[in-house]
Amino acid sequence: MVEVSVSILSVQQENAIRTFYNLEEAKVNYFHIDVMDGKFVEQDTSSIMREYTEYLKQITNVPLDVHLMVEDVEAYIQSYSAMEPNSITFHLESAKNREDVLKWIHLIRDFGIKVGISIKPNTKVEEIIPYLPYINVCLVMSVEPGYGGQTFQEEAISKIEELKEYRDREQLDFLIEVDGGIDEETVSLVKKAGCDIVVAGTYILQAKDKKEAVAILKKE
Repeated sequence: MVEVSVSILSVQQENAIRTFYNLEEAKVNYFHIDVMDGKFVEQDTSSIMREYTEYLKQITNVPLDVHLMVEDVEAYIQSYSAMEPNSITFHLESAKNREDVLKWIHLIRDFGIKVGISIKPNTKVEEIIPYLPYINVCLVMSVEPGYGGQTFQEEAISKIEELKEYRDREQLDFLIEVDGGIDEETVSLVKKAGCDIVVAGTYILQAKDKKEAVAILKKE
């Protein structure tokens, strides 16, 4: 069974608290925090995501899955580590070199937080291979990062398969997460490919019955 991380990117501010309670009742496994700085991607969600994260820390024990789509990765790691998330994921494409990647991995680990690295649709799996022994989560973007509601890009399937094959062969234990365009149709594709965690926003948030929507994604 896959785990479900719900993206709160499009949660309406005036209904945020009630929506968070409803999502917890729907049995989501994680709250996915999409932190964007307006530089790495066009949209800037840094203020609202900080506000939502502070709400969540007060009202729920559901783990936080922080996804940094930012240029100044180190500053955001420092900021979000104080919120004690389950994991912090940064983008491989944010790094200028290998030293940056290793520095951020160690920094997150030093805070006692699980480490994730994400790759965009145009980034090849081979580019992240050297770091897989040192991380807990590999996040495959099945849409271009920056905004919700996009169509799933099927090229992500082969990436998930490649990551699973490498993990099995090398006997590693990182989780494979996929983000973008996940619904009741695409979830079956990523499950078959070997995904462990799916990130879904629009599909869950627009559902009349959020508990049923989450159950459909988790269903074997």
